[in-house]
Amino acid sequence: MDLLAGTFYVLDESGYFVLWNQQVERVTGLSGERLRGLHMLEVFEPADRPTVAKAFCTVFQQDERVQIEARVRSADGDTIPFAFCASRLLVGGGGSYMCGMGMDLSQHHRQREKLELFERGLTAASNGIVITRHEGVHNPIEYVNPAFERISGYGAEEVMGRDSRFMAAPGLDEDQRARLGEAVRAQQPASVVFRNKRKNGELFWNHLSVTPVRDHSRRVTHFIGIIEDITATKQRTSQLEHLVTHDALTGLANRVLLRDRLDHAIHSAQRNHEQVAVVMMDLNKFKEINDTLGHNAGDQVLKNVAQRLQSALRESDTVARLGGDEFVLVLAEQPNLRFTLRMIDRVRRAMAGDMDVEGRILSVGASMGVAVYPSDGRNVHDLLQAADAAMYESKHGGPDAVHFYSPAMASTTAARQHMENALREALDRDDLYLLFQPDVCVETGKILGLEALLRWRHPERGELLPADFLPEAEENGLIVPLGRRVLEDVCSTLRFLADLGYPDLPISINASSREFTQRDYLLHLGRRVAHHGIKPTSLALELHEEQLMHDPEQATRLANGLQELGIKLSVDEFGAGLNNLSCLRRLPVSQLKMTRRRVQEIGATPSDGMLAKTMLDIGHNLNIPVVATGVETRDQHEFLAAHGCSRVQGNYISQPLARPALAAWLTAH
Repeated sequence: MDLLAGTFYVLDESGYFVLWNQQVERVTGLSGERLRGLHMLEVFEPADRPTVAKAFCTVFQQDERVQIEARVRSADGDTIPFAFCASRLLVGGGGSYMCGMGMDLSQHHRQREKLELFERGLTAASNGIVITRHEGVHNPIEYVNPAFERISGYGAEEVMGRDSRFMAAPGLDEDQRARLGEAVRAQQPASVVFRNKRKNGELFWNHLSVTPVRDHSRRVTHFIGIIEDITATKQRTSQLEHLVTHDALTGLANRVLLRDRLDHAIHSAQRNHEQVAVVMMDLNKFKEINDTLGHNAGDQVLKNVAQRLQSALRESDTVARLGGDEFVLVLAEQPNLRFTLRMIDRVRRAMAGDMDVEGRILSVGASMGVAVYPSDGRNVHDLLQAADAAMYESKHGGPDAVHFYSPAMASTTAARQHMENALREALDRDDLYLLFQPDVCVETGKILGLEALLRWRHPERGELLPADFLPEAEENGLIVPLGRRVLEDVCSTLRFLADLGYPDLPISINASSREFTQRDYLLHLGRRVAHHGIKPTSLALELHEEQLMHDPEQATRLANGLQELGIKLSVDEFGAGLNNLSCLRRLPVSQLKMTRRRVQEIGATPSDGMLAKTMLDIGHNLNIPVVATGVETRDQHEFLAAHGCSRVQGNYISQPLARPALAAWLTAH
């Protein structure tokens, strides 16, 4: 009995120990004397005693063999799980006993708990887990967890015994599948990414890690695969890559992708002895559309242009948006220049049709500059720079012009860039300043107002007049910060004049279309006037007649806005071109400033000043005062006075004056 691995015991019909081996004493921690008078139920956990008692009765009353699990409580309080089996033993003379054995289940329970933990872990895992049996070429599935069922759409019963490759998507990611196959054949771990098919036929991206499972003799018996569904991650990555490389508004390639595509096209052309054409495109009148109709309309125009350009080109070509209204076309695989010309003609035809933008029919053309690899540049930077120089020339060559790059354009581009950089530095260093030229009453000589004239103290070229730099500022957009600087200086000067005792002396400033089409232009004017505490009527805005006539609706909105602020509107360069008298009649114009060209035509013969006289007559008929500018001589002054000109301005009256000289001039006059 003592050689048995488990406990051995014999109980009488009352449940007391009659016979036992040493294992019973060891497990219970009780001595033989203590066990001899102990009822068998006392060695069990109280919760298990009903089960033990029932089994005890079954053995004696029904003469059945029983098997139960129950926990034995030792003398020191520990509980030990045991499996017991017992039967009735009949002894000669009529005695009846229970004879049984018990096996310690502690290790078995620990192993079972460990297995249950593993099972719970496999069930709870968010990644799919599949275990396959290794049978050489085939690897039938033996286990899948719930996550596998969720990811694949297949139930466990549907995949058991099937080779794990049944979900493969044919023709996709063959290189990754080949890597996995080699690793399995070599019985090595592998990590691959490819697309599989769910039960419903949907493709999903799968990051699969496969590891061989070896037995005690190091033989590979199984493979375990961890399946991670990375479809959402792939989609997010794809979206992020698209955002990084594409324009958010139009979906076209952006500057980053453009450079990559152009670089690829250049290398391909180099190998195949072909050409690449780069077309830089700038939309006509887009700024006006954006400012007059609003940004929503401008965005719609850009989207429409993007669609037209894409429809006109091949899949191998690239359409990119650099920002604003600038587009770049990369025409790859160009066999000759004639082929390129035909493609550019297709682009022009695609752009020629009118656009319906928010119920308004618009005609949106474009100026284009073309550079060709390898003649105009052999790398991305040079080709883009050459195309930009050609586009700049085309913008000054009429609507919808197309210019091909020539070496002479390089110097023009460099000069333009140099001018832009110098002008930015001038704004930072405050090298721009104002002079003020009076205009006076012809009859009395009374000072009626001042015009602010901008000058640039250039470090190399000396004093520059507005005609030397304002066209460039208008082109590159610096006219907006420059104009706001002028407004600030003029408001400061008006405050200065008011403090000197001239609160009602107005100053007029020039504004370009790029300035007054800014959406916050009127708001900015009102804020600066209020900030400096000056009278709105002491500020006059001078706009070229051509700018007002170009868009009468916008001119009306601007004029009405100025009138609400109390700021005067003056029409500059009156008589320089065609006049729209009906438009002038509708606008609240305070004065017309005759172009100096008409004044300079006044000479010795009466016919020389007839156009100037006509301008004066128009002003009289419209009941709008006319100011003659650029008056240089006594003869010009007398001619104007004789024909009813009420106000004159020019060097004959006074040279343009800096602020200190202006104060002295006002005192003297």
